[in-house]
Amino acid sequence: MYSFFNKFITRNSSLIQFVKQYNNCLVSREQAERESDVVDFHTVIPCATKSSIEAQFQDVYTHQKFREVQAQFRGKANCITRLTNSALGYSVYEVGEQVSSSIFNKFVVTYDSVAAEIKCQCLLFESRGILCRHALSVLSFEQVSQVSPRYILERWSKKVKRRHTHIKSSHDEPLMEPRSKRFDQLVFRSQNICEFASESEELTAILHRVYDNVMAEMESLKAKRKGTSSLSHEDANLESVNELQSPPRIRTRGRPKNRLGSKLDKQIANATKKKKTKVLNEFTVPVALDNSLGV
Repeated sequence: MYSFFNKFITRNSSLIQFVKQYNNCLVSREQAERESDVVDFHTVIPCATKSSIEAQFQDVYTHQKFREVQAQFRGKANCITRLTNSALGYSVYEVGEQVSSSIFNKFVVTYDSVAAEIKCQCLLFESRGILCRHALSVLSFEQVSQVSPRYILERWSKKVKRRHTHIKSSHDEPLMEPRSKRFDQLVFRSQNICEFASESEELTAILHRVYDNVMAEMESLKAKRKGTSSLSHEDANLESVNELQSPPRIRTRGRPKNRLGSKLDKQIANATKKKKTKVLNEFTVPVALDNSLGV
């Protein structure tokens, strides 16, 4: 919570300031996500090794998560793998990781080649969602070229569709897109249906069958429209043009030209002005007196 609001509010902020800054915080977070998506889709982070598994994560994961995966691939160079037991495709390995010139930490890694499942004693995947260097060392020892999809989490994928982008919020309600409006209406109407169907297994099964039929019908209609959507510029609907908005204003660097001076700045300016006027008057009186005397 502190890291989320750190740039927008302080402990002395009032409740009204919190409400306003909360909306600004949401806008900033959404903008950062859009910028991150652009970077993920248009740039590539080079692989640190020649491993095909690393290339698999490079193609799927976002840059931020892929850097964490790369750190594990680099740490694999400090690991020594030794097979301790093997039977019917189930193998037990002991991986020694060199943490200093004379200290080795040992971890037990199990690998099931039939189920393509690997587990490490350090439990890094269970805690952070990425394979550890010990497991990667075992996969390299087993000459595995591709990991199971269960180890590629959708939440870290750069192609994931964020559902919260369809949910309206107070800061973008005036500029709400038609898709967000339709999403809000569907959620409102389906809530009562879901509450009614959840009363029993029979009603839930009926709703599931209806959902399946509706989904198949919508996919068929979408595919049909996709094949016949060759409209000319004259036939295109210009309604969306009226919904275009001005680009967001970007805060420029430096001091703004229309900056309002503070109370202290005004006091300093007035004092300087009075001092200059006093010096000018003291200089003007003797000169005028000399001129009147003909000097």
